[in-house]
Amino acid sequence: MEGGIKELANYRLERAKEMIEASKENLRISQIRTSLNRSYYAIFHAMRAANVLNGFDSSKHSGVISYFNKTYIKEEKMSKDMARIIKEASYLREKSDYDDFYIARNEEAEKQLLNAMYFVGEIEKYILGSENYEEL
Repeated sequence: MEGGIKELANYRLERAKEMIEASKENLRISQIRTSLNRSYYAIFHAMRAANVLNGFDSSKHSGVISYFNKTYIKEEKMSKDMARIIKEASYLREKSDYDDFYIARNEEAEKQLLNAMYFVGEIEKYILGSENYEEL
């Protein structure tokens, strides 16, 4: 792998921020389902950014979520609210991506965008404040 863990964490964090901007734009043009999807992926990339600090990655969403919950939520490095945000975003993404008859509401997308912004911000604070960050 070119670069180090620090660069990879930063890259993933930037991807998360790009997904937030995409979610905002999708919401602006009333692409509600796509906005929900992008908010979820902002959270997903932020989790991957945090997970890589411990050298962990997974090709499966469930693996990324499970590791994040075990390492950051259960060990109380992050608020339990983060677990709720992940669960809700994952549920809404699956509904909006795969359920043909799911009617996504603007209010849901707005809430998920705010949750994603909060989540990514908390991950960014954690990464930048991580005691090992400078050594990576």
